[in-house]
Amino acid sequence: MLKNEAMTGFKTLEVGRNALLARLSDVLGLFPRPMGEGKGEGAAFTLAEVLITLAIIGVVAAMTIPTLVANYQTRAWNTSATVFERKLEEALKVMNTQSTLAGHTSTENFVEELSKHLKITKTCANDKLQDCFSDTVFWGSDAEEIDMSKIKTAKDFGQNDWNTNIIGAQFANGVTALIAYNPTESCKQDPYSNQITGSECLAILYDTTGYKTPNTSMKDIRNNHLVEKLGSETTCAIEVGGNCYTAPFTPAALTMAECAELKDSLGITNCYFSDEDYWGGAVKACGGVQNIPTVAQMKEIANILYGTTVSDKYDCPDGNTCWDTELAASSGFASIGLSSLGSEGAMLWTRDSYSTDEWTGYTIGGFLPQGFDATQGYPNYGYFFAAICINN
Repeated sequence: MLKNEAMTGFKTLEVGRNALLARLSDVLGLFPRPMGEGKGEGAAFTLAEVLITLAIIGVVAAMTIPTLVANYQTRAWNTSATVFERKLEEALKVMNTQSTLAGHTSTENFVEELSKHLKITKTCANDKLQDCFSDTVFWGSDAEEIDMSKIKTAKDFGQNDWNTNIIGAQFANGVTALIAYNPTESCKQDPYSNQITGSECLAILYDTTGYKTPNTSMKDIRNNHLVEKLGSETTCAIEVGGNCYTAPFTPAALTMAECAELKDSLGITNCYFSDEDYWGGAVKACGGVQNIPTVAQMKEIANILYGTTVSDKYDCPDGNTCWDTELAASSGFASIGLSSLGSEGAMLWTRDSYSTDEWTGYTIGGFLPQGFDATQGYPNYGYFFAAICINN
């Protein structure tokens, strides 16, 4: 197909050349030769005629060749995209007939299954995506420059409800891709239906030329309809020490099976021995252990809230409320600090290890209007504990 397109381009050039020669003949008629020139043997073009001819050729070439090259590149990108999408759809249809399309809890598991039906030569974990994809992409109609090192989870594709990581993949045909899996009910499978294409089960951003330029959307960079945006609109409930933090929230618990399946990709050392693993739920919601603050970072937050330098334990003078009530309210700390948690206040997980037990507890910082306590240690369970995420 590309060969035929190239031949069409050459024929276009030949037509342009013939038109140029006809025009050149007309132009040369504007420059009469001196008496006697052009008659008999030895007749030749004058210097002026040669220079004008070269100038016209240069102008025509400058106008036509870039357009021909651009058209050729566009057709090449379109052909590559069409071939890749067809192969991907075929693989997803096979997964549907085998009942392995829906039901995955992570992108990692989905990509592993996909590799059985579409040859993948390399996969890259959530924290090493640039080993499989370009560092920079020019996105949208205004070609906004996107730092791809900040693209980590399905939220960066605009899918806020999926809570899955993005995984990098390099396919055998040279296409590189970033994939996020949809674990919700909108990803359907029916092995008895030939209408299931799998298009609702993943968001995929891919580069038809691998690591080559121009890395621009609608050129070599393509995506399916579930990539609704590229990059998160970072909102900071509180910003301290160059880090952006979310407001505190109560995570949904993981079951033992869910934790066992996700723990390696999330960085969890060991799973709690029940189906109410709220620590695991917090880590999943934040996109990995690396996005849970440390005790030192908790202290930085406390310094801002209380307007002073706090240590592991800080009590307000005379037990009065001494934190910045306005900041506590705007950042979400006031609501949990004054909630039904009572004297325990806002207990927030950190990623620093507290226990060496099999299920591994984690240190928790206690925030109260009357003070701060980072010396308490609790295990993975605890539905009344909250979490915050680093949201850089």
